[in-house]
Amino acid sequence: MRIFRNKLEQREAKWGFIFISPWLIGLTVFYAFPIVASLLLTFFDASLTGASRSFEFIGLDNWIRFFGDPQAWNALGVTFRFMLIALPVGILVPLSVALILNSKALMAPGTFRVLWFLPYVIPFVAGIIGWTGVMGQNGPLNTLISLFGIEEPPLWVNDPTLIYPALVLMGIWGIGSAIVVYLSGLGSVPTELYEAATVDGAGWWASLRHITLPMITPVIFYTLILGVAGSLQYFLVPQVLNGGNGNPEGTTSFFNIYLFKNFFTYQDPSYGATLAWVLFIITLGLSLILFGTQKRWVYYAGGDK
Repeated sequence: MRIFRNKLEQREAKWGFIFISPWLIGLTVFYAFPIVASLLLTFFDASLTGASRSFEFIGLDNWIRFFGDPQAWNALGVTFRFMLIALPVGILVPLSVALILNSKALMAPGTFRVLWFLPYVIPFVAGIIGWTGVMGQNGPLNTLISLFGIEEPPLWVNDPTLIYPALVLMGIWGIGSAIVVYLSGLGSVPTELYEAATVDGAGWWASLRHITLPMITPVIFYTLILGVAGSLQYFLVPQVLNGGNGNPEGTTSFFNIYLFKNFFTYQDPSYGATLAWVLFIITLGLSLILFGTQKRWVYYAGGDK
């Protein structure tokens, strides 16, 4: 069977492949090959420490090691505990801000949108360092708290009971992109629905509950998927904050930190690759579960679920 009907189609296909070849090469070299290599690495012993430094096939030993590794399970527990706090905040706060910025009663909404987005373009490492100073023992936040008569303000990043709220507060600093996504979703809600609701006597809360939220559930679902993946891969803030040492009292020993240590500190890329694939499997599993639930609560255009 002929693929091309004439020489013109053949020439167009040839030039099409030539133009996309840089992308194909990049996909193969920087994505496909590392993915396959990391999977193969989980079945070998490629430790860079010790005298032998051999590359030996060991089968499922790395996977068996994971199931018996208390540090890995503790890191997973830390990650999930943080996700239970950070995920709802990461969805509700940008959504609430977007609803305010989308309100017709707000004066100069463009200015406020720019102000909310500006922190997102600031390098996150610089933002972390700045927030560390804000939350310091003698920082502006504790100075403000002391004005209310609290003689011993909290230590925030050094307190195991407050470290997660402190990390979440740092994360709110960069919600500008999520606000833009929600604003885009809010802008796509048909105005005639609000007009019909007003005619029927619906108030603000009724319109929000029965029109706005159902119509933007695809956007909420999108941010939920990204939030789950981002929470499971949480790394930068604790790494910059305390060098990934887990302080205070192991509350910041996240799974990605443990993965990073196995790769670069313990120089055990085989086990590090195994942990990376475990993280991928968990992320994929949770994403599939969420995709399975979307038929019950996510509404798409035309009223189809």
